Amino acid sequence: MIHGAHVIVYSKDSDADRDFFRDVLEYPFVDVGHGWLIFALPPAELAVHPSDENDKHELYFMCDDARAFIARMTARGVACSEVHEERWGSITHLTLPGGGKIGVYQPKHPSPKPKAPPRPKPKSKAKAKKTPKRGPKVATKAKKRRG
Repeated sequence: MIHGAHVIVYSKDSDADRDFFRDVLEYPFVDVGHGWLIFALPPAELAVHPSDENDKHELYFMCDDARAFIARMTARGVACSEVHEERWGSITHLTLPGGGKIGVYQPKHPSPKPKAPPRPKPKSKAKAKKTPKRGPKVATKAKKRRG
C-alpha cells in the first residue's frame, strides 16, 4: 500500500527554492546527488474538492498561528500576503525566491489523526516452542566461594 507522498514543486529558480526550504524553513533533507535535495515534510492531510477540470492540485502548508508565521518570515526577508480568512482557515501565501507562491494556513477544522505505524507480527507459536526460552541477560559479579 501507499506509505507516503512525494510532492514536486516546479520552479524557475529551483536552486534558490531548495536553499529556501533548507535554510529558511529548515526542513530536514537528503542530498541524492547533483544538487537534488529531497526534503522531509511534516505530517500531511488530503482533501478532495469538486472541480470542473481534473489535474488541478494545490499545495498548502499548515501552521499553528498564521500571523506569527508571517512575522517570522518577514523577519527573514520572505514576502507573505495579508491573512485572508475563510471558514476553514486563516490563509497567507509566501513567495519563494524563484517567484512561485505556496499557501500556508492555520486550520480552523479538525485534522484526522495519523495512522499508527504497523505493529510487528507476533512470532508463530510453533517457532516459539522450538526456541528455548532464556531469561534476560543480567550482569552479575561472580561470587567467591567460601569454604
